[in-house]
Amino acid sequence: MSIILQSTVGGFSAQFMRKLPLVEQAMREHGLDPAEFVVSKDYASTATIPFVGPFFYDYSVFFGDDQFTVTEPNDMVFLDYFFKRVLAADGPPELPERPGLMRRLFGWMTAAT
Repeated sequence: MSIILQSTVGGFSAQFMRKLPLVEQAMREHGLDPAEFVVSKDYASTATIPFVGPFFYDYSVFFGDDQFTVTEPNDMVFLDYFFKRVLAADGPPELPERPGLMRRLFGWMTAAT
């Protein structure tokens, strides 16, 4: 099953819909069930300039008893944010340990002698 999509502003972009299956696959690979997620898209605010419309959208994500909302300018920026959040579900990636500044400085000083 797929993520449930809701919108009060005319739906999601075609590019978003094409890339959504890749995000859902990543969710499955990280032990998440896409069918447990609902994404809702709404205007972030009312239009301040007639005939132009709002510049941002609120994307609310509901899953289980939790939810979060982010405000983004378009569907693809939101999808990128959501994808990164899915990848972060396992925790932050481990970074290789780098020596601190002082250790590098002392190492350089002892190598120069």
